[in-house]
Amino acid sequence: MPKNWDIYMDVAHCNLDGNADAVEFCPHHSFEHVLAASTYTLQEGDKPSRRGSISLFYVDAQAGQFGLNYQIETAGIFDIKWSPVGGNAGPLLAQADADGCLKIHELKRRVAESASHENYLEEVCGEHISSSMCLCLDWNQSSTSINVGLSDGSVSIVSLVESQLSILREWKAHEFELWATSFDIHQPNLVYTGSDDCKFSCWDLREDPSNIVFQNSKVHKMGVCCIAKNPNDSNVLLTGSYDEYLRIWDMRSISQPVSKSSLCLGGGVWRIKYHPTIPDLVLTACMHNGFAIVKTKNGEAESIEAYNNKHGSLAYGADWQREKIHKQGKQGNSVVATCSFYDRLLRVWIPKSDIFE
Repeated sequence: MPKNWDIYMDVAHCNLDGNADAVEFCPHHSFEHVLAASTYTLQEGDKPSRRGSISLFYVDAQAGQFGLNYQIETAGIFDIKWSPVGGNAGPLLAQADADGCLKIHELKRRVAESASHENYLEEVCGEHISSSMCLCLDWNQSSTSINVGLSDGSVSIVSLVESQLSILREWKAHEFELWATSFDIHQPNLVYTGSDDCKFSCWDLREDPSNIVFQNSKVHKMGVCCIAKNPNDSNVLLTGSYDEYLRIWDMRSISQPVSKSSLCLGGGVWRIKYHPTIPDLVLTACMHNGFAIVKTKNGEAESIEAYNNKHGSLAYGADWQREKIHKQGKQGNSVVATCSFYDRLLRVWIPKSDIFE
């Protein structure tokens, strides 16, 4: 490893070809070193267009290796997500874009010995979901269905069967842009949504989607940006908002969250990612205030590390690398990727080891 790392142990950084808005480490076995980064760039003029790209990087922090493997040009992308481990397919990367399309790419590895670290994407299928823009997406745990949030406030449930996408249902869920949509990983018939209308909602797919399970319109003072269910506790769910608060919800009553607590992070909370192996530890992207690592144990939230002096614009993308981090019985080697929008900056770094003790 380089000897001149600071307390954050920066691994590498680079500038992307467009405004950076999402980074996602592949969670699938033997592909954990693959990092996908997406961009969205508005090209103004007589005929404005929204262009984007997906770039694949190889990341091995322990060996000090970082490099671009592959890149494709696309419509402007708002969100990307890898298919879950243990599902019926994978590794697949789903793309929600400004043209109103949902596209599925399969991750493949080149067979040439000289290109052992080179991976690429092959488009499996695509579907024009709406005349509105696709802003966010989430896979169900079996990788057979994807929900997509739209700029007109609607949500679409799309099935993926034998490399074919088809819209199962779509309904008007919110009044304004829908920035957050998430399947409940413990109860796959439940879908959560959040929007610029400041509402946090839950829907049961076993019923008519117009019959909402609950809708909270009083807690978030600004738009709801992200939703994350705790993978280790079926009663805990997190929301992030433009109002700069990370909120912890107790979901023991399906008709209405029982209680909530909150933590101000000093910037709009755009992204929340649970650590892949350490319970209750989350990585957050905080727009105007960089990135923060937060402990959310026993209904309380505490910011334990900030990474807010290495990015120069809106902090949007953040993810943990899903590596085998128990080689020496320690939790100190978690690797993080973050990206910021206008400066087109992608960074890979390692948090301070003492936060995992």
